[in-house]
Amino acid sequence: MRKTLTILGAALTVAFASTGAFAQVSAAEAARLGQDLTPMGAERAGNAAGTIPAWDGGLSSAPAGHVPGGHYADPFAGDSMLFTIDASNISQHRDKLTPGQIALLETYPTWKMNVYPTRRSAAFPQAHYDQTMANATRVSLAADGSTFTGTTGGIPFPIPQNGMEAIWNHLARYRGEAYAMNWSQAAVTRTGSYTPVRFEYEYDFHYGSLTKSPDQIEEGKLFNFLQTVTAPARLAGQILLVHEFVDRRQAWTYNPGQRRVRLAPNVAYDNPGTAADGLRTNDDFDMFNGAIDRYNWELVGKREIYVPYNAYKLVGNTISMADVLQAGHVNPDHARYELHRVWVVDATLKEGTSHMYKRRTFYLDEDSWSILAVDKYDARDQLWRVSELHTINWFDIPMVYPNLEVHHDLQSGRYIAMGLRNDEARVYDTIDARPARFTPAGLRGAGTR
Repeated sequence: MRKTLTILGAALTVAFASTGAFAQVSAAEAARLGQDLTPMGAERAGNAAGTIPAWDGGLSSAPAGHVPGGHYADPFAGDSMLFTIDASNISQHRDKLTPGQIALLETYPTWKMNVYPTRRSAAFPQAHYDQTMANATRVSLAADGSTFTGTTGGIPFPIPQNGMEAIWNHLARYRGEAYAMNWSQAAVTRTGSYTPVRFEYEYDFHYGSLTKSPDQIEEGKLFNFLQTVTAPARLAGQILLVHEFVDRRQAWTYNPGQRRVRLAPNVAYDNPGTAADGLRTNDDFDMFNGAIDRYNWELVGKREIYVPYNAYKLVGNTISMADVLQAGHVNPDHARYELHRVWVVDATLKEGTSHMYKRRTFYLDEDSWSILAVDKYDARDQLWRVSELHTINWFDIPMVYPNLEVHHDLQSGRYIAMGLRNDEARVYDTIDARPARFTPAGLRGAGTR
């Protein structure tokens, strides 16, 4: 294992400077996958303190009575809370908190972190593991990090050698096949008021698909994405179609007032997100998405921090959306935090490019490659926005899924919560991903206003 964060960063800098590209993982190092490393590249063993257990395969089957597509019962409902972190005891836990978490604790007297026993519940299909382990010695990253080649599925870089590889692991992680879902987002004011915006989503994943035949997978495509606003009435009928490739994005929008389909090149980078009231950028969605070309990416190393995890109560139907949302932040009584190892990736804006975030620090779960937290800094190098992702294991598939993401704006005192499904009858429905459905012509046909 690498000894220190400093040594790791220095070694990567030397490798890049001397070769113009990063060396591939050796066969000997790749052989560790499935042994002392999990198939996803995480450390299989627990930590020395015993506060992080060994990974034992995670949750890979559904309990009796679970209905596919229905809400997920909390498999850890019987766990007792270990302790609570709040503004009064930050100093006792500072080494296991992010700067963003510390800022939230110091800004909002009502915010706290209820910490529970660590459950390494992350699990994925065996075929995904097989692809991931094979990728360690066959996948190549372009020198500028803009694309990778050598695989059509699996985590591309299970033993990452630099920050670009780590962020690609998040972008290309397994998120299922083809399905539809409904959820709401809420831009919450300082006083706690909000107007929910409800969406219908359809996803069609190409990269990593375990069910599509080779002729059904479009070369270089990560996924198709269809977003339709259904409420409130003033926004209803807006549709966004995205074709996401490893090296590019194609996007179109349908405007119900004009009844026209238009190319949407601005659905990227720091342009405003759909109906987000200016509280998130396009590339904030899913904690980060899209092109990585405007930042320099540094793989800082690993840390043990308290992160949102196994958020079955917060995202489930035993509480309502109104129970989740309150002034300042989501209701901390329903959130669950656990101690996990995360990869830390620091992204700094390249000279000659532009973005409203001068710097971003990402914290990626070692077991799933999901970004669980982000600290975002403005042009003055001041911490501006703090994001958290509350995940659960969809154990009937299985996979770790980004159920609820929350983006806090420290300067305005507001936040936006995305992925609210508490009041929905179902979590998802599988669909027949007809190619014609995800075309500009199909988009025009889907318009109803």
